[in-house]
Amino acid sequence: MTAPLAVVELGRMDYASTHALQRALCDRRIAGLLDRDVLLLVEHESTVTLGRGTRAESLPLAPEELRRRGLTVAEIERGGDVTWHGPGQLVGYPILDLTTHRPDLHWYLRQVEETLVRALARLGIPAERNPGLTGVWTGGRKIASIGIHVRRWVTTHGFALNVVNDLAGFDLIVPCGIAGVEMTTVAREAVRRAVGRSGGPADGRTGGQAVSEPETGELWRATTAVVVEEFGQVFDRRPEPTELGAIVPEGTVSAQGAY
Repeated sequence: MTAPLAVVELGRMDYASTHALQRALCDRRIAGLLDRDVLLLVEHESTVTLGRGTRAESLPLAPEELRRRGLTVAEIERGGDVTWHGPGQLVGYPILDLTTHRPDLHWYLRQVEETLVRALARLGIPAERNPGLTGVWTGGRKIASIGIHVRRWVTTHGFALNVVNDLAGFDLIVPCGIAGVEMTTVAREAVRRAVGRSGGPADGRTGGQAVSEPETGELWRATTAVVVEEFGQVFDRRPEPTELGAIVPEGTVSAQGAY
């Protein structure tokens, strides 16, 4: 029988608390106190995270200025450069014991990419990898970022898929350190597909009428569902909706607030 995958939808949670939660779950998985892989799904308030590979030129604005503008700025242990998180972006944090899969970081990264490529295909969005870069693209536009950390073969951090979020936050940084990169969202690509099917112009209008974006709640739910299903398929796990209290004791996590 396929092993279970605990899928925990956290809703909106501040970055520091979620980071602390990942660490707590990682500790429990390493110690044998957690008998299954976990996929945390969350939205963050506007946050800029600085990975170990962040370069000065990736930050046109200093961290102090970003904070002054109301963003959270977090220096973290994941690989990669700088990225942005915010409402409407689906962030996934897999807590996987790779010794039960394949203890190979390159393989793991490619599997996370494969999950998102498959999920986007089910939404009608042709997605692809960009050779030499980590993440997922569609039509040359970047739609998902990936950055991971592994301790004793247990993973933390993960992926950020742009679904219905405002892309303005990316204008404050050089996303993933890629100069000139164009970011996009599932919602924007849905509009592009609708325009293409209608034969309308590229500005997103047909017959003088604007093409409406899909209703955001419905699109969010559909995207979340296919990401979870494809994650289970790619990693050979059986997704099970799970309450957080079932996998981590209350009071285990303390950051800006305790769980």
